[in-house]
Amino acid sequence: MTTATTDPRRKPDPSAEGGRRTKGAKEAKGGARGFNTPSRARTATRYLLLLLVLLLVIGPFLWQLSTALKGPTEDVYTRTPSFLPDQPTLGNFGKVADTIPVWTYALNSLTVAAVCIAGNVVGCTLAGYALARLRFRGARLLLGLFLATLVLPGEVTIVSQYVLVRGLGLADSLAGVALPGAIAMLNVLLMRTAFAAVPAELDQAALVDGANVWQRLWYIGLPNVRGMLSVIVIFTFIGAWDDFLWPLIVLNDPQKYTLTVGLQYLNGTFSANPRLIAAGTMIAFLPIVVVFAVCQRFFFQGVEEGAVKG
Repeated sequence: MTTATTDPRRKPDPSAEGGRRTKGAKEAKGGARGFNTPSRARTATRYLLLLLVLLLVIGPFLWQLSTALKGPTEDVYTRTPSFLPDQPTLGNFGKVADTIPVWTYALNSLTVAAVCIAGNVVGCTLAGYALARLRFRGARLLLGLFLATLVLPGEVTIVSQYVLVRGLGLADSLAGVALPGAIAMLNVLLMRTAFAAVPAELDQAALVDGANVWQRLWYIGLPNVRGMLSVIVIFTFIGAWDDFLWPLIVLNDPQKYTLTVGLQYLNGTFSANPRLIAAGTMIAFLPIVVVFAVCQRFFFQGVEEGAVKG
Protein backbone atom coordinates (compact mmCIF):
# COMPACT_ATOMS: atom_id res chain seq x y z
CA MET A 1 0.00 0.00 0.00
CA THR A 2 1.48 3.29 -1.11
CA THR A 3 0.87 6.70 0.41
CA ALA A 4 0.89 9.83 -1.74
CA THR A 5 3.43 12.31 -0.53
CA THR A 6 3.91 15.89 -1.57
CA ASP A 7 7.34 16.94 -2.59
CA PRO A 8 8.10 20.31 -0.93
CA ARG A 9 10.54 21.07 -3.77
CA ARG A 10 7.78 20.75 -6.37
CA LYS A 11 6.92 24.06 -8.02
CA PRO A 12 3.25 25.15 -8.14
CA ASP A 13 1.46 24.86 -11.45
CA PRO A 14 1.00 28.37 -13.00
CA SER A 15 -2.11 27.29 -14.87
CA ALA A 16 -3.76 26.10 -11.67
CA GLU A 17 -2.89 29.34 -9.91
CA GLY A 18 -4.33 31.36 -12.81
CA GLY A 19 -7.51 29.31 -12.75
CA ARG A 20 -8.00 29.90 -9.04
CA ARG A 21 -7.44 33.64 -9.50
CA THR A 22 -9.92 33.80 -12.37
CA LYS A 23 -12.47 31.87 -10.34
CA GLY A 24 -11.94 34.16 -7.35
CA ALA A 25 -12.32 37.24 -9.53
CA LYS A 26 -15.57 35.89 -10.99
CA GLU A 27 -16.88 35.13 -7.52
CA ALA A 28 -15.96 38.63 -6.32
CA LYS A 29 -17.58 40.13 -9.40
CA GLY A 30 -20.70 38.10 -8.93
CA GLY A 31 -20.81 38.88 -5.23
CA ALA A 32 -20.55 42.60 -5.94
CA ARG A 33 -24.01 42.49 -7.48
CA GLY A 34 -25.51 41.82 -4.09
CA PHE A 35 -27.12 44.34 -1.80
CA ASN A 36 -24.92 47.27 -2.86
CA THR A 37 -25.27 47.09 -6.65
CA PRO A 38 -28.70 47.97 -8.10
CA SER A 39 -30.17 45.99 -10.94
CA ARG A 40 -30.37 47.31 -14.48
CA ALA A 41 -34.09 47.96 -14.21
CA ARG A 42 -33.63 49.97 -11.03
CA THR A 43 -30.79 51.96 -12.59
CA ALA A 44 -32.90 52.72 -15.66
CA THR A 45 -35.77 53.84 -13.42
CA ARG A 46 -33.48 56.21 -11.54
CA TYR A 47 -32.24 57.81 -14.74
CA LEU A 48 -35.79 58.21 -16.05
CA LEU A 49 -36.85 59.94 -12.84
CA LEU A 50 -33.80 62.23 -13.00
CA LEU A 51 -34.63 63.14 -16.60
CA LEU A 52 -38.21 63.91 -15.61
CA VAL A 53 -37.08 66.19 -12.78
CA LEU A 54 -34.59 67.85 -15.16
CA LEU A 55 -37.35 68.60 -17.65
CA LEU A 56 -39.61 70.02 -14.94
CA VAL A 57 -36.83 72.31 -13.68
CA ILE A 58 -35.14 73.33 -16.92
CA GLY A 59 -38.26 73.38 -19.11
CA PRO A 60 -39.71 76.74 -17.93
CA PHE A 61 -36.28 78.35 -18.14
CA LEU A 62 -35.77 77.17 -21.72
CA TRP A 63 -39.24 78.41 -22.65
CA GLN A 64 -38.52 81.88 -21.23
CA LEU A 65 -35.18 82.02 -23.03
CA SER A 66 -36.82 80.95 -26.29
CA THR A 67 -39.53 83.60 -25.90
CA ALA A 68 -36.94 86.29 -25.19
CA LEU A 69 -35.13 85.46 -28.45
CA LYS A 70 -38.21 85.35 -30.69
CA GLY A 71 -38.79 88.09 -33.23
CA PRO A 72 -41.81 90.44 -33.27
CA THR A 73 -43.54 88.53 -36.09
CA GLU A 74 -43.36 85.11 -34.44
CA ASP A 75 -46.40 83.73 -32.65
CA VAL A 76 -45.55 82.90 -29.05
CA TYR A 77 -48.86 81.17 -28.28
CA THR A 78 -48.77 78.46 -30.92
CA ARG A 79 -50.68 75.22 -30.52
CA THR A 80 -47.44 73.27 -30.86
CA PRO A 81 -44.75 74.81 -28.61
CA SER A 82 -41.56 75.71 -30.43
CA PHE A 83 -38.36 76.11 -28.41
CA LEU A 84 -36.24 77.16 -31.39
CA PRO A 85 -37.03 80.69 -32.64
CA ASP A 86 -37.52 81.06 -36.40
CA GLN A 87 -36.09 84.59 -36.34
CA PRO A 88 -33.77 84.80 -33.31
CA THR A 89 -32.93 88.32 -32.20
CA LEU A 90 -31.38 90.13 -29.23
CA GLY A 91 -33.43 93.25 -29.81
CA ASN A 92 -35.86 92.40 -27.02
CA PHE A 93 -33.14 92.94 -24.44
CA GLY A 94 -32.44 96.41 -25.82
CA LYS A 95 -36.15 97.25 -25.75
CA VAL A 96 -36.25 96.32 -22.05
CA ALA A 97 -33.58 98.94 -21.34
CA ASP A 98 -35.55 101.46 -23.39
CA THR A 99 -38.82 100.72 -21.57
CA ILE A 100 -37.58 100.79 -17.96
CA PRO A 101 -34.35 101.97 -16.28
CA VAL A 102 -33.23 98.37 -15.89
CA TRP A 103 -29.62 99.19 -14.93
CA THR A 104 -30.76 101.53 -12.15
CA TYR A 105 -33.07 98.85 -10.80
CA ALA A 106 -30.30 96.27 -11.05
CA LEU A 107 -27.94 98.53 -9.10
CA ASN A 108 -30.57 98.98 -6.39
CA SER A 109 -30.99 95.20 -6.14
CA LEU A 110 -27.23 94.71 -5.93
CA THR A 111 -27.03 97.28 -3.12
CA VAL A 112 -29.74 95.52 -1.12
CA ALA A 113 -28.16 92.11 -1.75
CA ALA A 114 -24.70 93.36 -0.69
CA VAL A 115 -26.04 94.74 2.60
CA CYS A 116 -27.92 91.50 3.31
CA ILE A 117 -24.86 89.36 2.52
CA ALA A 118 -22.58 91.47 4.72
CA GLY A 119 -25.05 91.39 7.60
CA ASN A 120 -25.57 87.64 7.41
CA VAL A 121 -21.89 86.78 7.02
CA VAL A 122 -20.77 88.94 9.95
CA GLY A 123 -23.78 88.73 12.25
CA CYS A 124 -24.59 85.05 11.77
CA THR A 125 -20.93 84.08 12.15
CA LEU A 126 -20.61 85.88 15.48
CA ALA A 127 -23.97 84.66 16.77
CA GLY A 128 -23.37 81.09 15.62
CA TYR A 129 -19.94 80.95 17.21
CA ALA A 130 -21.25 82.36 20.48
CA LEU A 131 -24.05 79.78 20.65
CA ALA A 132 -21.73 76.91 19.74
CA ARG A 133 -18.52 77.68 21.66
CA LEU A 134 -19.14 80.25 24.38
CA ARG A 135 -20.74 79.42 27.70
CA PHE A 136 -23.07 82.05 29.16
CA ARG A 137 -26.35 82.23 31.03
CA GLY A 138 -29.45 82.00 28.92
CA ALA A 139 -27.78 80.28 25.97
CA ARG A 140 -30.42 77.54 25.80
CA LEU A 141 -33.22 80.07 26.12
CA LEU A 142 -31.73 82.19 23.36
CA LEU A 143 -31.39 79.15 21.13
CA GLY A 144 -35.03 78.28 21.78
CA LEU A 145 -36.10 81.79 20.81
CA PHE A 146 -34.16 81.47 17.55
CA LEU A 147 -35.93 78.19 16.83
CA ALA A 148 -39.31 79.73 17.69
CA THR A 149 -38.86 82.46 15.08
CA LEU A 150 -38.62 79.81 12.37
CA VAL A 151 -42.14 78.60 13.13
CA LEU A 152 -43.76 81.90 12.15
CA PRO A 153 -44.03 82.61 8.40
CA GLY A 154 -42.76 85.92 7.09
CA GLU A 155 -46.25 87.19 6.25
CA VAL A 156 -47.20 87.17 9.95
CA THR A 157 -44.49 89.64 10.96
CA ILE A 158 -44.46 91.81 7.84
CA VAL A 159 -46.78 94.44 9.37
CA SER A 160 -44.68 94.78 12.51
CA GLN A 161 -41.54 94.99 10.36
CA TYR A 162 -43.00 97.82 8.33
CA VAL A 163 -44.03 99.69 11.49
CA LEU A 164 -40.50 99.29 12.86
CA VAL A 165 -38.84 100.41 9.63
CA ARG A 166 -41.14 103.42 9.37
CA GLY A 167 -40.47 104.31 13.00
CA LEU A 168 -36.74 104.29 12.29
CA GLY A 169 -37.26 106.68 9.39
CA LEU A 170 -36.09 104.14 6.81
CA ALA A 171 -39.30 103.88 4.81
CA ASP A 172 -38.90 104.41 1.07
CA SER A 173 -35.19 103.67 1.24
CA LEU A 174 -32.93 100.81 0.24
CA ALA A 175 -31.70 100.53 3.84
CA GLY A 176 -35.27 99.81 4.93
CA VAL A 177 -35.52 97.09 2.30
CA ALA A 178 -32.28 95.42 3.40
CA LEU A 179 -32.71 95.74 7.18
CA PRO A 180 -35.11 92.80 7.83
CA GLY A 181 -32.94 90.43 5.81
CA ALA A 182 -29.61 91.55 7.28
CA ILE A 183 -29.61 88.63 9.76
CA ALA A 184 -31.64 85.48 9.17
CA MET A 185 -32.33 83.17 12.09
CA LEU A 186 -31.94 80.09 9.90
CA ASN A 187 -28.43 81.20 8.94
CA VAL A 188 -27.56 81.65 12.61
CA LEU A 189 -28.59 78.06 13.30
CA LEU A 190 -26.64 76.83 10.30
CA MET A 191 -23.50 78.57 11.50
CA ARG A 192 -24.02 77.23 15.02
CA THR A 193 -24.25 73.70 13.62
CA ALA A 194 -21.11 74.23 11.53
CA PHE A 195 -19.10 75.56 14.50
CA ALA A 196 -20.38 72.77 16.75
CA ALA A 197 -19.05 70.18 14.29
CA VAL A 198 -15.48 71.44 14.80
CA PRO A 199 -13.74 69.27 17.43
CA ALA A 200 -13.61 70.97 20.80
CA GLU A 201 -10.05 69.73 21.32
CA LEU A 202 -8.81 72.31 18.81
CA ASP A 203 -10.28 75.14 20.88
CA GLN A 204 -8.88 73.66 24.07
CA ALA A 205 -5.40 73.38 22.57
CA ALA A 206 -5.56 76.97 21.35
CA LEU A 207 -6.78 78.07 24.78
CA VAL A 208 -3.77 76.39 26.38
CA ASP A 209 -1.51 78.26 23.97
CA GLY A 210 -3.03 81.55 25.14
CA ALA A 211 -5.39 82.32 22.22
CA ASN A 212 -8.32 84.57 23.01
CA VAL A 213 -11.87 84.26 21.64
CA TRP A 214 -11.24 86.30 18.49
CA GLN A 215 -8.09 84.36 17.65
CA ARG A 216 -9.86 81.04 18.09
CA LEU A 217 -12.68 82.28 15.86
CA TRP A 218 -10.34 83.56 13.14
CA TYR A 219 -7.72 80.81 13.05
CA ILE A 220 -9.75 77.73 14.05
CA GLY A 221 -13.44 78.38 13.54
CA LEU A 222 -13.60 80.21 10.21
CA PRO A 223 -11.27 77.90 8.22
CA ASN A 224 -13.56 74.98 9.06
CA VAL A 225 -16.88 76.65 8.12
CA ARG A 226 -16.04 78.25 4.78
CA GLY A 227 -18.32 75.82 3.01
CA MET A 228 -21.29 76.87 5.16
CA LEU A 229 -20.43 80.54 4.61
CA SER A 230 -20.57 79.98 0.85
CA VAL A 231 -24.01 78.39 1.22
CA ILE A 232 -25.21 81.39 3.24
CA VAL A 233 -23.82 83.83 0.65
CA ILE A 234 -25.54 82.03 -2.24
CA PHE A 235 -28.96 81.71 -0.63
CA THR A 236 -28.88 85.19 0.91
CA PHE A 237 -28.16 86.72 -2.48
CA ILE A 238 -30.93 84.72 -4.14
CA GLY A 239 -33.42 85.66 -1.42
CA ALA A 240 -32.56 89.37 -1.53
CA TRP A 241 -32.43 89.52 -5.32
CA ASP A 242 -35.73 87.72 -5.89
CA ASP A 243 -37.70 89.39 -3.10
CA PHE A 244 -40.79 91.15 -4.45
CA LEU A 245 -43.33 91.67 -1.65
CA TRP A 246 -41.21 93.53 0.89
CA PRO A 247 -39.64 96.06 -1.53
CA LEU A 248 -43.09 96.67 -3.00
CA ILE A 249 -44.42 97.57 0.47
CA VAL A 250 -41.50 99.74 1.61
CA LEU A 251 -40.61 101.65 -1.57
CA ASN A 252 -42.71 104.43 -3.08
CA ASP A 253 -40.21 106.24 -5.32
CA PRO A 254 -39.97 104.44 -8.71
CA GLN A 255 -36.28 105.41 -8.97
CA LYS A 256 -35.55 103.31 -5.87
CA TYR A 257 -37.32 100.18 -7.05
CA THR A 258 -35.44 96.92 -7.12
CA LEU A 259 -35.29 94.95 -10.34
CA THR A 260 -38.03 92.47 -9.44
CA VAL A 261 -40.42 95.32 -8.63
CA GLY A 262 -39.40 97.41 -11.63
CA LEU A 263 -40.09 94.56 -14.05
CA GLN A 264 -43.83 95.00 -13.43
CA TYR A 265 -43.74 98.04 -15.75
CA LEU A 266 -43.10 95.67 -18.65
CA ASN A 267 -46.63 94.36 -18.20
CA GLY A 268 -48.75 97.28 -19.37
CA THR A 269 -52.35 97.95 -18.43
CA PHE A 270 -53.76 97.61 -21.94
CA SER A 271 -51.04 95.64 -23.71
CA ALA A 272 -48.23 93.30 -22.73
CA ASN A 273 -45.40 92.00 -24.85
CA PRO A 274 -44.42 88.54 -23.60
CA ARG A 275 -41.07 88.83 -25.39
CA LEU A 276 -40.07 91.87 -23.31
CA ILE A 277 -41.27 90.22 -20.10
CA ALA A 278 -39.23 87.11 -20.90
CA ALA A 279 -36.17 89.23 -21.75
CA GLY A 280 -36.48 91.12 -18.47
CA THR A 281 -36.74 87.82 -16.62
CA MET A 282 -33.53 86.62 -18.26
CA ILE A 283 -31.76 89.85 -17.28
CA ALA A 284 -32.86 89.34 -13.67
CA PHE A 285 -31.76 85.70 -13.78
CA LEU A 286 -28.25 86.36 -15.09
CA PRO A 287 -26.70 87.71 -11.81
CA ILE A 288 -27.92 84.62 -9.94
CA VAL A 289 -26.10 82.40 -12.41
CA VAL A 290 -22.92 84.47 -12.03
CA VAL A 291 -22.99 84.40 -8.22
CA PHE A 292 -23.66 80.68 -8.10
CA ALA A 293 -20.94 79.94 -10.66
CA VAL A 294 -18.42 81.90 -8.60
CA CYS A 295 -19.38 80.70 -5.12
CA GLN A 296 -20.04 77.03 -5.83
CA ARG A 297 -16.31 76.48 -6.40
CA PHE A 298 -15.56 77.95 -2.98
CA PHE A 299 -18.39 75.90 -1.53
CA PHE A 300 -16.87 72.57 -2.54
CA GLN A 301 -13.39 73.81 -1.74
CA GLY A 302 -14.53 74.86 1.71
CA VAL A 303 -16.11 71.49 2.37
CA GLU A 304 -12.89 69.70 1.49
CA GLU A 305 -10.63 72.04 3.44
CA GLY A 306 -12.99 72.11 6.39
CA ALA A 307 -12.40 68.43 7.13
CA VAL A 308 -10.19 67.84 10.12
CA LYS A 309 -7.32 65.58 9.12
CA GLY A 310 -5.70 63.29 11.64
